Amino acid sequence: MGFNILIVDDSVAIRMILQRTLRRTGLPLENVFEAGDGCAALEILKSEKVSIILSDINMPNMDGLQLLAALKDSEQWTGVPVFIISTESTQSRVMEAVRLGAKGFIKKPFVPEEIQDKLAAFFT
Repeated sequence: MGFNILIVDDSVAIRMILQRTLRRTGLPLENVFEAGDGCAALEILKSEKVSIILSDINMPNMDGLQLLAALKDSEQWTGVPVFIISTESTQSRVMEAVRLGAKGFIKKPFVPEEIQDKLAAFFT
């Protein structure tokens, strides 16, 4: 049985790249879901069991930090690890993401090995 991953990014191109990257890592995946912002991500989480979330920070409607806060405030989703994948790398934004529960940070642009290395520990 594989794991379900939710990719949250307002860029369709980035979501496609991440999906392709995840499939090439050899990690045990079952489903990869996509959302264009935090609001859409929460809707997916209401109906799908997700093992890991990969989220951008800068998105319309509900950004990645707001999504982290919503997840932290909900007992239903507090155990779901969230990795931030973003061009945003200012110390204050990274620290805010960690304070809100992010398990890791991957800076765009990334290489597939970086994704695999960061996620591997959660698949064992």
